[in-house]
Amino acid sequence: MRAVVQHTLGGPEVLRVEQVPRPVPLPTEVLVRVHAAGINPVDWQTRAGAGMAGVLGEPPFVLGWDVSGVVEQTGFGVSTLEPGDEVFGMPWFPREAGGYAEYVAAPARQFARKPAGLSHEQAAAVPLAALTAWQALVDTARVRPGQRVLIHAAGGGVGHFAVQFAKHLGAHVTGTASASRHAWLTGLGADELIDYTAVPFEDAAKDIDVVIDLVGDRHDRTSTRSLDVLRPGGLLVAVPSGVSPELLHAAQSRGLRTSAFLVEPEGAALTRIAGLIDAGEVRVEVEQVFPLEQAAEAHSRGEARRTRGKLVLSVTP
Repeated sequence: MRAVVQHTLGGPEVLRVEQVPRPVPLPTEVLVRVHAAGINPVDWQTRAGAGMAGVLGEPPFVLGWDVSGVVEQTGFGVSTLEPGDEVFGMPWFPREAGGYAEYVAAPARQFARKPAGLSHEQAAAVPLAALTAWQALVDTARVRPGQRVLIHAAGGGVGHFAVQFAKHLGAHVTGTASASRHAWLTGLGADELIDYTAVPFEDAAKDIDVVIDLVGDRHDRTSTRSLDVLRPGGLLVAVPSGVSPELLHAAQSRGLRTSAFLVEPEGAALTRIAGLIDAGEVRVEVEQVFPLEQAAEAHSRGEARRTRGKLVLSVTP
């Protein structure tokens, strides 16, 4: 099968399409013929030696965790899916899943049936980003109706799902994003938007119950500055950079809470998300679809950090 393989860590140019052995599903696993694979920041971070490179180990390896496709074969014990089912998922994260390839084998319960109203390219944009937003809001923050939620990088892949899920949960939603994305995010349910390029967000937001920080302290100390907008007892969920000892101390000294975060594969949550998508409550934004052979170009586009929504690789027509 074709797969995008990298033999060294480095820039986008290390990504090459090669022929590799097709995986064989073990008991409780399914073999999925991949039609499309989503691209996420963790992909290019790992490619360069950060992200999940420490989990994957030394190259060669195949990147990619977001996939949408059709079940080709089921292993012994699989009772939830059968050949021919259209599925999407985020298998194996943070271990190697090999999503940038024509086939993926993984546990059946890490997949869910694809939303009926989405193409495979659209569905491949969902799993990692949507599960990150869902698990951060529902499982970690336990957002309740009437709470005030601030989402940093609201216009990105995770952010645009977080806006919609927070609104679905009954929250008052504030997002930080460039002015060019405000009208779009208002259409997704945002109640207030802050142009972070024009005004410090801490001057424009206050009495926030939950901050979903998708930027981190590496960029303008966003996590630390977010403490200024939280009400007493409020929670900061620090997604990309985690919670440093300094950040933890600063929060505790002010009576605030913090939580680091790492997304997990979860077919059951994807089923709930698919239901919201099919009901028209959640929309998926795909900015551009690249053929598998242009994985390097797709990474370059993503690293420019100007993407609205998600980038996707088309794998199998």
